Amino acid sequence: MSRICELTGKGRMVGHNVSHANNKTKRVFLPNLQNVTLMSDKLERSFKFRVSTSGLRSVEHVGGLDNWLLKTSDDKLSARAIKVKKELKKAAA
Repeated sequence: MSRICELTGKGRMVGHNVSHANNKTKRVFLPNLQNVTLMSDKLERSFKFRVSTSGLRSVEHVGGLDNWLLKTSDDKLSARAIKVKKELKKAAA
């Protein structure tokens, strides 16, 4: 399972460990991913996603899963999130 947030697309980043002598060695920064169950108000169902903690805060800030999915572009979302987004659009129509 890859370490990518299903709602924001946030993935691993590459950087350096820098010693006191200014030696640089490669390292990887991984996102803080959590397994969460988010409730959809319009569909009246819950969905399980693997989301970064910063992504979870963003979802709550926007007003929930439904609003987040409808305003986010498909290239950042996972395949499961895109499927939920299509269900939301179908329910709204």
